[in-house]
Amino acid sequence: MARLFLFLIFLLSACSPVTPEPASGGIEGQSLIGPACAGPVRVDADCEDQPYQTTLTVTSPKGERIAQVQTDEEGRFKILLSPGEYILHPESPGVLPFAGEQTVIVEEGKFTQVIVNYDSGIR
Repeated sequence: MARLFLFLIFLLSACSPVTPEPASGGIEGQSLIGPACAGPVRVDADCEDQPYQTTLTVTSPKGERIAQVQTDEEGRFKILLSPGEYILHPESPGVLPFAGEQTVIVEEGKFTQVIVNYDSGIR
């Protein structure tokens, strides 16, 4: 009986799940919103795109939600991900501001740099 018990323990330990390696890469970047000024822009006007605090969702190409992150006040973000292909989906509170999805390839041990450009709707 003891041998059977030891055999079962050995068998179960061989079937234990493998712990995946922690992600050492992913996606990082900044979200911006623009244009910041309407109409013809004066030369001395500060109308550069501005940092934009928002929510970004990462999905698989099949649409499975992988992660969601809130950018900081400067629009910066960093998402740890395993190597692979992902879709970065910028969330919008309504029709505007709007930013399109981006396909992002993550390589082992690297962070793919991304700029998310939101359209403010100002013309």
